[in-house]
This record gives sequence, C-alpha cells and structure tokens, in this order.
Amino acid sequence: MLNISPNSIQDKISLQDYVCSSKVVLSPANRMLTIWLWSVLLVVIIICFLPWTQNVQANGEVTTLQPNQRPQTIHSTIAGRIEHWYVREGELVKKGDTIVYLSEIKAEYFDPQIVQRTKDQVMAKENSIGSYRDKANALVEQVDAMRSELGYKENQLRNKIVQYRAKIVSDSIELERAKIDFQIAENQIKRFEQMYDKGLIPLVDLEAKRLKLQETTAKKIGAEAKLIDSRNELENSKLALQSIIYEYNQKIAKTNSDRFSTLSDAFTAEADVKKLSIQASNYEERSQFYYIVAPQDAYITKALKPGLGETVKEGDPVVSIMPSDFDLAVEIFVKPMDLPLMNLGQEVRFIFDGWPAIVFSGWPDASYGTFSGKVFAIDNEISSKGKYRVLIAEDPTTKPWPEALRPGSGAQGIALLNDVPVWYELWRQLNGFPPDLYADQSEELPKMKAPFKSVK
Repeated sequence: MLNISPNSIQDKISLQDYVCSSKVVLSPANRMLTIWLWSVLLVVIIICFLPWTQNVQANGEVTTLQPNQRPQTIHSTIAGRIEHWYVREGELVKKGDTIVYLSEIKAEYFDPQIVQRTKDQVMAKENSIGSYRDKANALVEQVDAMRSELGYKENQLRNKIVQYRAKIVSDSIELERAKIDFQIAENQIKRFEQMYDKGLIPLVDLEAKRLKLQETTAKKIGAEAKLIDSRNELENSKLALQSIIYEYNQKIAKTNSDRFSTLSDAFTAEADVKKLSIQASNYEERSQFYYIVAPQDAYITKALKPGLGETVKEGDPVVSIMPSDFDLAVEIFVKPMDLPLMNLGQEVRFIFDGWPAIVFSGWPDASYGTFSGKVFAIDNEISSKGKYRVLIAEDPTTKPWPEALRPGSGAQGIALLNDVPVWYELWRQLNGFPPDLYADQSEELPKMKAPFKSVK
C-alpha cells in the first residue's frame, strides 16, 4: 500500500474494513502534537526576529550626587573632654546648632584669662616699640648735633691753620730781617776792628759795635725759634684737625651703632608683637572650637564618643551625620570590557532593593517596577575592585525615584544599548562577544580627555 503506481485503488477500496489498516492510521492526538510542535517552532522563529535591547548589567548602591551631601563624620579640631551633649541620635539639626561642648585638657590653655593676658602682652610690646623708636630718633638728633659740633671745631682749626700759616710767613720775613741785621752788624764789626787796629776809632765805639752784633745775633736766634714755634703750631693744628675728625667720626659711628641696635630691638619687638598677636588670635579661635556645631542641616546618625568625661584627640571623630537635603544618585561598577559602552547622558534602568520589579532585560518597555536614570559621570581611574565607577543621576523627565530611598541601599543597574534581533543576541552570547556600539561620527570627538566626565 505504498501508492507507488499511478493507478490508485484507494477510491475503490475502503481501508476501514480492514483491521490491520486501523492499527497503522495516525490518531488525532498525534496530529495535535505535530501541529503543536510546528506552532512552537513557528513561534520560536518569530521570536528570533523580534527586537532585543542589548544592555550592560552591574550592581551598585545608592549614593548622593554631590560629595557634601553624603554621610559624613564631624571631627574634633582640638583635644578636649566631652562635657555636655546638646542633641540626640536621629534628631534634625540646623546649620550652626551646637552638638557637643568640650572642655580643655592641655595645661598651657587652663588659664581662663589667657586671651586677655596675651593681648596685654601685645600692648606692652607695642609700648616698648614706641620707646625704642623714640630712642632711635634721639640718637639721630645726637648724631646731627655731633656733626654740627664737628663742623664748628673743624672750621675753628682750619682758621688756626690759616693763622699759623700767615704767622709763619711773618716770622720768616722777620727772620730774614734779623739775618740781614746780623750780616750788617758782622760786617760793621769787622770794619771797626780794622779801624781800631789802625787807631782811627776809640775802643768804646768798637765795643758798641760788638754789643750791636750780640743784639742782632740774639734777634736772629729769636726769630728762628719763633719761626720754628709757628711751624710746630701749624703741624699741631693739622694733627688736631685730623684728631678731632677721627674722634667725632668714632662718636658718630658709635651713636649710629647704638641707633641701629635700638632699631633692631624695635624690629625684634615688632616680631614679638606679631607673634603674640597670632598667639592671641589662636587662643581666641581655639576657644570657639570648644563647641562642635553642625556644618549644615543634617540628621544626627550616631554619637561615636558618647560618654561624658570621655577625652578626644585632635582629629578624632565625634559624631556622624547625614545631610537632610540631598540629590540621590547611584554608583555602579562596570567591567573594563564594558566601559567603552558607557556614555554621558546614557539611559540606565534600576532595580532598587526593597521595591518589587518584573524585569525583561531585553524589553525594557515591558518591564515593571524599574526606575530610570542618566549617566552623570564616569571615572577614568579603575577602582580597588578592578572595575570602573559610573555615577548615574535621576532622570527628571521620567518617573521619580522613591522618596523612602536612602543612601547605602543596593541597586542593580541595566544600561540600555542598541536594538538587535533576538537571534543575533543569542549568537553573540554563545560566542562571548561584547554588545555592539555605534558611535555617532557626526559629532567631533574631543581631542583631550578630561580626568572626570560630568553632564553639564
């Protein structure tokens, strides 16, 4: 019954009349299975040609968009002892509200009047500066007086020098006159001796000429002595002039040295004043650090040093706070292989811990319970986890994020990429290829890469 012959006999014979033919004919159930299998195959083929949205999935956590909006710890600027708490955990504080009061524990700051007494020291030093400057001015006047006195004495000695020079000239003329008189007397005595030997003059006349010779000799010697005295006086006056100049220059130099020493003391006092002023300012500023205040509007999260009387060191954490006003964001960590697929402004869907969601990763429009965001920043440095951090901000044009969401909650990010057929995505997954990336070549790429990307 293979129906090989072109002359069929099926229309002439009824197969239902034979028991064996009823055993080999297909049952209706087998026909339904065949139809069902072909239908499933047709559905699978249709599904393979449906669009599929490629994506990059990464885990992360909720954070804040700005660094100053994240949970932070308030540290103690100075070392002290906790005396009083003004807040409790979970309480909302405003900017500038006092959180805790510290007392001093260092011996050099125990004096309650330390600021005022340091200011008094500054005032005393300022007064000493005035005294030093008055002394320096007095020394300047003293130098001027000595220079004036030197001028007067110098003029006096110069006048004496002029006088002695004139006297030397006069004594020289007188000496020349005495020499001439002596020569005349000597010539006369010779002639008188000759005349006396011839008996022409008496002895009295000869003795008178001898007396005259002695007088001229004495006058000559006196004139020479007087000239020598005048010359000595001139030299003494010159030496006195040099001596007085040297003496007064020494006095002026010593006075100037005292003046410069006084000015040096004044400058040292000024340095001490500035040092004490800085110290007074530091004391006054330190007194303000006894009160730890809230840097911004925030909630008190936890007191890290709760005990009264407990001491803290400089820089020790005292209390942790959470800012009351913050813009939520999500940071996810992607593999280096997926980093080139991330772009600023790219859409990312989220599944937050605690919020139920039905997710079809390839069909984001068919998913339920997801929230949308856009890539805000991409780190250019790999993290300690071996992945790159991507910061995603809330998309204001879509459904807002839950109000009860807080920083630190877990989140799963799904970065949406290109639309491809399902069969292509299956082929890509089986071969381990990365998702497709089609960059818009119409936009000019920046020539320099910034160290931190951000949406403007």
